[in-house]
Amino acid sequence: MYVCLCSGITDQQIRDAIQAGDSDLKTLRKKLGLANSCGMCVSDAREILTAESDRLAEQAVMVEIVDAGQKAA
Repeated sequence: MYVCLCSGITDQQIRDAIQAGDSDLKTLRKKLGLANSCGMCVSDAREILTAESDRLAEQAVMVEIVDAGQKAA
């Protein structure tokens, strides 16, 4: 879905940037051109940033648990 209509930025583009290592709104604004006009997308972008960051952190913990289990076996 489009998050930033002014710049034509989708939620997937935001998620992809976060997965590539962009971890804050300021970086997303610079990299994607997010929220450079009206700013109506900022709250949705923050929600996506938080949710995707939490998901990636949880995924990293799961990988650590699996790795620890493999080393113990």
